Amino acid sequence: MRIPDPQYLQTQDGVYIAYQVVGDGPVDIAWQVGDGTHLEIWWEFEWMRDWFEGLASLGRLILHDWRGFGLSSRNVAVPNLETRTDDLRAVLDAVGSSSVVVGGWFETIAPGVLLAASDPSRVRALVWWNPTPRTAWAPDYPWGDGPDMVESRLETLKLWGTRRYGELWADEIDRNTGSRPSDTAIEWWAKKARNACTPDVAAEFTRIWWQTDLRPVLASVQAPALLMVDKGEEDAEYTASLMPNAQLEELPTGWMSADTAVGAVNGPRLDAVARLIGLRPRPVVHDTILSTILFTDVVESTSHQARLGDRDWKRVIDRHNEIIRDALVRWRGHENDTAGDGFYATFDGPARALHCAREICERIVPLGVEVRAGVHTGECELVDGKCAGIAVSTGARIAAHARPSEVLLSQTVKDLVAGSGFTFSERGSPDLKGIPTPFQLYAVD
Repeated sequence: MRIPDPQYLQTQDGVYIAYQVVGDGPVDIAWQVGDGTHLEIWWEFEWMRDWFEGLASLGRLILHDWRGFGLSSRNVAVPNLETRTDDLRAVLDAVGSSSVVVGGWFETIAPGVLLAASDPSRVRALVWWNPTPRTAWAPDYPWGDGPDMVESRLETLKLWGTRRYGELWADEIDRNTGSRPSDTAIEWWAKKARNACTPDVAAEFTRIWWQTDLRPVLASVQAPALLMVDKGEEDAEYTASLMPNAQLEELPTGWMSADTAVGAVNGPRLDAVARLIGLRPRPVVHDTILSTILFTDVVESTSHQARLGDRDWKRVIDRHNEIIRDALVRWRGHENDTAGDGFYATFDGPARALHCAREICERIVPLGVEVRAGVHTGECELVDGKCAGIAVSTGARIAAHARPSEVLLSQTVKDLVAGSGFTFSERGSPDLKGIPTPFQLYAVD
């Protein structure tokens, strides 16, 4: 199979993304290759070439290097989940893909998961090889890395791109699967790493992923999802239980092993993907969607109105509305409703909602008043094209607890914006009137 040269697109913020399209089948398959990516070097290793050629035989394979890695722009900030999702969407737009199967290993599929939850008509299915919704340990996620393991992995990343780094990776694969990657695989793994990025970038991305938790998103993924696991993946059933249309398949281990034929591992997995793609598309009415909700309102508005009088107060409110609508346009927010001095808007990405809320709080102050803002991400019902349901009510209740000029957010939002440059202060778990589930709240510093 002839492998086409990578091409480039330029994003709205001026970053160049390298992408590649292989094959011309009837189904689009966007495989996410992750942070250790380099489009040309991935094809150099027999196992990976066989996997990609197998996918390209099933459909039109779409690959791209994340910004900051591989052949894409390298002199940029390490991307957070929302930015990686935006770049995936831009690649799909560039190649004319309106319905796609998104796949990836471990955390690399995260942009596809967020896209499937927030834009369900865009993603036909998910293929998740070794599904991992988070990496760090938590009381309700005992499979994650504890603090000692985190420190150990960061130490290992100091060897990024070296032969020793490849050997340590092979040792871990051997411990987890009982099958050690070949010497050729070790050399390729090290070469791929050093061509993908530098050690500091690899460490920063790893920190971002340790702070990310996909679990709140999974319930909103309506597309069929194939979860392919090796034997002994204890958290796989738990992950599948969080997704409404997931099917779990335990498939052969031994990937990259010197003692295992390529086809013995890739073949059954490609067969599983083919069965998924061959499913007759089920009629789906997209009546729910993952969305980030923003509520704002003016603090002590009645007192200000009494002090200023109706005419001057109207001027303040008119300017207040202009500022908020301008910020919504800038950060791609959608105005759902407004009443008096309050706004309710939705976003397809939580980081944009936080940026928008902060801008609103800062720009309103010169008017002589202050606003408070609440942000929450959750599954919403679509009623006449607008988001509704308990997630919306939760956003409103969070806003009610915010202090003047403060942006208050839920734990769910915090877990999805790792790497976005925000820092937070804990605000406890106050009673949110009428909301049965307690939420840990945070304020944007």
